[in-house]
Amino acid sequence: MAKKKLSFEQALERIEEIVSEIEDGSAPLEESIERYAEGSKLIDHCRAVLSSAEKKIQLLIKGQDQTLAPDGSLPDDDLPDDE
Repeated sequence: MAKKKLSFEQALERIEEIVSEIEDGSAPLEESIERYAEGSKLIDHCRAVLSSAEKKIQLLIKGQDQTLAPDGSLPDDDLPDDE
């Protein structure tokens, strides 16, 4: 049976749960290691979702003839004037 793809928010919530479980220290070492591995996979998933979102935003900005700076900001001269 295929696993349902988690949304970014669901994955982030599960990561927070895992961190709490590990920090609690009540789980046996082996179970904590399993939780850590699950958390690592969820972090990779979140990074992939964020990367995809960033690419979509860059495409949208390029469609508006604006370029994105390496830090994700727009150059001041490309910002719309406040009127």
